[in-house]
Amino acid sequence: MSDGTGEHDSSEAVPVMEGRVAPAPLPDDNAQPVGLYRLCFYAFLVGIVTGLGAVAFRGLIGAVHNAFFLGHLSFSYDASRFTPAAPWGAWVILVPVAGGLVVTWLVSTFAPEAKGHGVPEVMDAIYFKRGVIRPVVAVVKSLASAFAIGTGAAVGREGPIIQIGSALGSTLGQAMPMAAGQRITLVAAGAGAGIAATFNTPIGGVLFATELMMPEISVNTFLPVALATGTATFVGRLFFGGEPAFLVPAQLGALPNQPGSALTMMLYAVLGVITGAAAAVLIRALHWAEDGFDRIRNRYCRHALGMLLVGALMYALMCYAGHYYVEGVGYATIQAALYGQLQGGLFLLMLAAAKTFATSVSLGSGSSGGVFSPSLFIGATLGAALAPAFQFMLPGVPVSVPAFAMVGMGAMVGGGTGAAMTAVAMIFEMTRDYDIVLPMIIAVAFSLGTRRLLSPESIYTLKLARRGHVIPNALHANMFLVQSAAQVMETDVLVLDAAVPFRDLLRSPGDPAFRHVVITRNGKISGVLRINTGLRRAVSRDDPSVTLGRLAQHNYIVVSESDAAFDVIGQLQQHRATMAIVVKGDPSGSLQVCGVIAKEHIADAVASSIQIFPARANNGTRSSDRISRASQREVATNATDREGHHETES
Repeated sequence: MSDGTGEHDSSEAVPVMEGRVAPAPLPDDNAQPVGLYRLCFYAFLVGIVTGLGAVAFRGLIGAVHNAFFLGHLSFSYDASRFTPAAPWGAWVILVPVAGGLVVTWLVSTFAPEAKGHGVPEVMDAIYFKRGVIRPVVAVVKSLASAFAIGTGAAVGREGPIIQIGSALGSTLGQAMPMAAGQRITLVAAGAGAGIAATFNTPIGGVLFATELMMPEISVNTFLPVALATGTATFVGRLFFGGEPAFLVPAQLGALPNQPGSALTMMLYAVLGVITGAAAAVLIRALHWAEDGFDRIRNRYCRHALGMLLVGALMYALMCYAGHYYVEGVGYATIQAALYGQLQGGLFLLMLAAAKTFATSVSLGSGSSGGVFSPSLFIGATLGAALAPAFQFMLPGVPVSVPAFAMVGMGAMVGGGTGAAMTAVAMIFEMTRDYDIVLPMIIAVAFSLGTRRLLSPESIYTLKLARRGHVIPNALHANMFLVQSAAQVMETDVLVLDAAVPFRDLLRSPGDPAFRHVVITRNGKISGVLRINTGLRRAVSRDDPSVTLGRLAQHNYIVVSESDAAFDVIGQLQQHRATMAIVVKGDPSGSLQVCGVIAKEHIADAVASSIQIFPARANNGTRSSDRISRASQREVATNATDREGHHETES
């Protein structure tokens, strides 16, 4: 009988009224979920450790940088100040090469996943590895990225600290028994905590984890992420102070309250289009460089050649422009652009191109570091270069060079990464100027739209797509889960007695390719049967001894019409049932069969529920949407084949 929850005890039969009735989440770990308060405590620990990890990581970068560029041992390093000329003269070209050899040895020996800019590996672990990241990744990523950045590789420190924080969250999630979804939450919490501690942007850290890392958003996932991010920000402020990552002029003048500001808004939109195109170029350049360097089989020679090119570019800039400019995170160049200390639009455009080349070569040849800081660098130089050009072409229009540089930074990050809300929030937290928000929204929107036209994949997802691991480009509410069993079920069902010969069923006119049959014995449900082509071929059509009762399957559940689809799916998974029989009536009396729910019906419900979203209706959707639809069909087909196989064995 039904136990009130819709579950069926196969030892008893359910009385029915015969007649003809007029159509998946991943399995979780065996570990039981921990309570929300305990998960929040774990997230609190992740925030503390990640904040301390960010402090240690920056100190390690400083030690490597001072040793290789200045020849003395010190952990003190201000990335917002230009590096003075190294005492090695032209031999400074070999500094990135020496660091690259160390990076190659660390990565190839201990953790190959520490190569590159880190965030794609975290996303891969979330979506394809159930949040599992090897603990050694945190250590290797710290050392490899510190040597890469400290010796001049044109990469950022945000990607590494994101991967480090995620690895710490995953390690704790593996050490403590918990469900895979909760481990993934700790991974996202570590990622948000890492970026918040680095930039002193707690809101941006939460949004980063929400937009890019979390496959599901609810109170159970948001609270741990917010707690870890806030904790890591507090720890970072204890060591780095409360100032934002970049100092900006007191009055940015982003959008003055005057009629001419309407035209200024249009100029911000133009800036967004240009940065979107630049983001697409950076995305493609990264993978063109990777493909080109992969032709060199020896990984040490490959990386040494790439770092030699970066070193030569650094030395050329020092000789002809007075600074290394593109080495390391590039914060000094960003700071100079914000204060208008870099003059000449062509020179700024040249710096943007040089950083694009240096970052592509660094990561393409095998370095370890992020792309967040290079994106900020390119966006700042583009914005600072375009502002004077707009002033020259449209005299009298209010244009602020620092404001355009800041907006360019956000537009480049938002367009390249696809994290639009993160970009807007982080730039606001960096400037503490609310007037920057409106132009930032406009520029980021145009940048993201332009980049998606030129490159459907983001700077993070293209690497995974090339690997065959497609990441969703949007979070969709599981609207099919709120449907009732009556809305999901197939109603074209036969209810027949177990004594009916199988051949009689096959001889019925107008028989469809697939047929769902509920089998009764003495007026009670005793089994289910799904008749498909494989079963028709396997069972003799002329043998009268083959009855429906002999072919019936008994791994089914009984649910009511009002049961939620979410509960039905859980019961099917829990009981390993192939079919749910939907009934109505008094559980203590006779029940009338209304329909059945098989796995393909759930897949159909999922497919129909997501058709309402604009991304599905757009003919220009990216390949992941097409792959997702193909995957749904494949899941339904595989489920059908498995059921047919089991029926044949019966």
